[in-house]
Amino acid sequence: MKLFKNINFDKLKDGLDKTREKIVNRISETVSGKANIDEATLEELEEILITSDIGLETAMEVIETTRIALKREQDRSKLNVLEVIQNELASALDRYSEGPIDKIEIEKFKPYVILIVGVNGAGKTTTVGKLAYNFKQSGLKVVIGSADTFRAAANEQLEIWAQRAGVEIVQKESGSDPSAVAFDTLNVAKRTNADIVLIDTAGRLHTKNNLMEELKKIRKVLGKVVENAPHDTFLVVDGNTGQNALIQAREFEKFTDLTGLIVTKLDGTAKGGVIFQICAEQKVPVRYIGVGEKIDDLQDFDSKKYVKALFELQ
Repeated sequence: MKLFKNINFDKLKDGLDKTREKIVNRISETVSGKANIDEATLEELEEILITSDIGLETAMEVIETTRIALKREQDRSKLNVLEVIQNELASALDRYSEGPIDKIEIEKFKPYVILIVGVNGAGKTTTVGKLAYNFKQSGLKVVIGSADTFRAAANEQLEIWAQRAGVEIVQKESGSDPSAVAFDTLNVAKRTNADIVLIDTAGRLHTKNNLMEELKKIRKVLGKVVENAPHDTFLVVDGNTGQNALIQAREFEKFTDLTGLIVTKLDGTAKGGVIFQICAEQKVPVRYIGVGEKIDDLQDFDSKKYVKALFELQ
């Protein structure tokens, strides 16, 4: 049984307006009115893709596929270049696509533990609340652990989101040991027969090494309390940051076994193409995307629908 199909295509399409302008509209303008697509045009299309945060590797693959398609088509004027590029971009995401968590998995490990990591400002804490809401809407009992104890406002912020989602939260005073919060959260979840545990973590400590060591310590504690925990580790990145999101993915992958990405704030940004680059380089699937500030604006990521929404001209 699959969980919470939270996909609003119209909202996704609206949220990708600026990214569409940066990628699709420019491609459409480049090929529009041309009787034949020559090598110079292909190079121009490749440059559009590269400068749209899609990345060199994916851009080169897309253009090479287009070049092959052109060679096969005797009448080049009949070839829909936009459609070829759309299909290839969808295929690029499909390689690392992974659907929502299966209910069988949750029952197997109950409580199913998800560790949420990411830098401050990426929308990590609000994402925890929205993710909790999605699980709650699926009829699951959720407990949140507020292990970001180094940021003064984190507890208060997460408590507000937990109340909105209607789920239980475990928290300690500011400056407490994050691993102790994680430990207490899992014991509360086991005692109350919870299905899902979401652990919010710190986004910034005194140094990068301190942060990563703290994450390793939390993971060790989780594994002692619940078998194979954490069962998923999701990195939250801000879609507005473009290349910085890629750098963050590289850094966190060095210290923790990422199983998925959550890309936030895609609504209103022109940098939605970075999804392709992160997936291609890190080989990690995007699991959810944020397209608004409301509690139901964290959508399941569907690669085909994402590319379709991107290429569906207004």
